[in-house]
Amino acid sequence: MAVRIVTDSSSDLSPEVAEELSIEVVPLRVRFGGEEFLDRVEMTPEAFWARLRTSGEVVQTSAPSPGDFDRAFAKAAAEGASAVVCVTLSSKVSATHQAASLAAAHFAGNCPVIVVDSLSVSAGLGNLCLSAARRAAEGADAATVAHEAEELRGSFAFYGAVETLEFLRRGGRIGAAQALLGTALSIRPLLCFEQGSVEVAGKVRTRQRALAWLADRLEGDLPIERVTAFHGDAPDADVFVELLASKVPDQSVDLTLMGPVMGAHLGPGTVGVTYFKTTKPAT
Repeated sequence: MAVRIVTDSSSDLSPEVAEELSIEVVPLRVRFGGEEFLDRVEMTPEAFWARLRTSGEVVQTSAPSPGDFDRAFAKAAAEGASAVVCVTLSSKVSATHQAASLAAAHFAGNCPVIVVDSLSVSAGLGNLCLSAARRAAEGADAATVAHEAEELRGSFAFYGAVETLEFLRRGGRIGAAQALLGTALSIRPLLCFEQGSVEVAGKVRTRQRALAWLADRLEGDLPIERVTAFHGDAPDADVFVELLASKVPDQSVDLTLMGPVMGAHLGPGTVGVTYFKTTKPAT
């Protein structure tokens, strides 16, 4: 029997990748006005962006219930898991981690559950899950998988550029970025995830400078690994990937379309990059 990984849909893992690595994904919920959908079950990322761009409805997201996680743990146990490591969206921006922890504490199945707070989201969370799933496939026990995930989360970087702060304001996730509200419309806010929360990393005046800033941050952190670009239905996403790839010619750069969980709070046109920093060689 093997250790199984459970996560939530804010990880933005594709169904194909999740199935390949036997990762169980618990969906969050997204609401357009009075309609509610299960993320990636009843609404695909593509459908979400199409509706967001054409609808004036207020968009909200909500965490899974403890019962949702309990069912995911039970499914993993029924399929022969010896233990479960559940890696969740940052506890500082969602109640998802709390729901998973409550479910783990009361899970009545026949395998132990360890819950890890990723302190990240989207491709940052997704990459942490991929690493954990691969270590589990290699035969690492649950305690080792969880410990290594907690160590790895300390080395990740997560930067983004949004077209507007309006979506963060609507969702109440704006945090320190509140300081940029009311600035000129031409300002492109630059954000980062620091210790699990959204923080202001800077501001520029043009889209081109925003992309260059993200690429420069990546280059300044070399050596790095597992570079993943993410975007919110951005028409220049491929251009952004090429720019990042020019900074790391020895690596591939993956591209992830954000789903509703991130998209509802960052909005269309968002681009960003996440990666793990590696130890720089001694000089």
